[in-house]
Amino acid sequence: MQQPTKAIYESAPNAAADYERRLREVTATAAKHADAVDSAARFPAEAFELIKAQRLLGLMVPVELGGEGAGFRAVTNICYQLGQVCGSTAMIYAMHQVKVACLVRHGLKSPAIVGLLRRLAAEQLLLASSTTEGTAGGNIRASEAPVVCSGDRFTLERRATCISYGAAADGIVTTARRTADAPASDQVLVAVLKNDYTLTHIQGWDTFGMRGTCSDGYLLKVAAHRDYILPMPYERIHVQTMVPSAHLFWGSVWAGIAATATVRAQAFVRHAARHGNGQLPPGAAHYTRAFSMLGALRGRLESALADFERDRDDEQALGALEFQSMIALTKVEVSDLAAAIVLETLRACGLSGYRNDTEFSIGRLLRDVLSSPIMIHNDRVMSNLSTPTLMAAIPRRLCA
Repeated sequence: MQQPTKAIYESAPNAAADYERRLREVTATAAKHADAVDSAARFPAEAFELIKAQRLLGLMVPVELGGEGAGFRAVTNICYQLGQVCGSTAMIYAMHQVKVACLVRHGLKSPAIVGLLRRLAAEQLLLASSTTEGTAGGNIRASEAPVVCSGDRFTLERRATCISYGAAADGIVTTARRTADAPASDQVLVAVLKNDYTLTHIQGWDTFGMRGTCSDGYLLKVAAHRDYILPMPYERIHVQTMVPSAHLFWGSVWAGIAATATVRAQAFVRHAARHGNGQLPPGAAHYTRAFSMLGALRGRLESALADFERDRDDEQALGALEFQSMIALTKVEVSDLAAAIVLETLRACGLSGYRNDTEFSIGRLLRDVLSSPIMIHNDRVMSNLSTPTLMAAIPRRLCA
């Protein structure tokens, strides 16, 4: 089967309006249960029941496999809107779509992966991600556990310190070492559904924010047909799809959180002015800064998405230092900006934002957005960029 790479970038005419319509009930439900999801650190079941009912999990699956062939732009918009109502729901949706994007772009030459995607679209299956492990922690480009092949089968035993929403997922996409003798960086990507793996709980998830992602630790044991190992080396998958989709989708979630915080700050300043004879409250300047920063944040994401769409079919361009530095720095800049925006809105709202029992509360938004600099730690990203950026040319002209 020829791999329809454009399926994950291009959407049908009027598709955006259709997604908007289907998303309305989802966002209303996610908003209604967001505080309960956060306080109980539980999976946002109500929102995902509707996400499945509205068939939003299989959007990126090609039409010929039963999906809708939606593009990155549609998914970033959905992540942004979900982020405005429930950070955990939005992040789960974003992580799922990162995995779907990888399978669609790199797995369509495998009959097993094609079959998995058909099932995903038909049954609206939710895929979890397992990329952190043992002592490697958040270093996605190193795996300890290898796949062990025997005949047409393979096994994998992985001590995963974090599998977001693992207990609620219908399948898992995980990295692994290619063989027991391979270096940690020689990785493959494996995609399996529930009947081919078991999870043994080893670590809980009692965190400051993003509590509803339920990112517990598990001992993951897989026994499946070897066709569920994607043939392309993970190194290429990582560069071409995993990194760009993660930073664009996650960034859209954080932007959505920042947008809601800005809306609440705006509402507070207006409320205070109405009840203060037109006198703006002391924190009004912080709202203005948040409003301006939100525009910069949205612009940064839009620019990165446009660059990705421009280079989407050019593997050499996607792997080039210029693009890889841009997309990695997008993650750092967006996460820092989003956190700074929410802090500004807290200062704009003052005590009303600090409290948990007002309509202007910023608490959950701040706790959720503060996950952004440490979700693939910004220090790790910047450290990885230090050497390659030293080799990069500094532009001599401001404009082309």
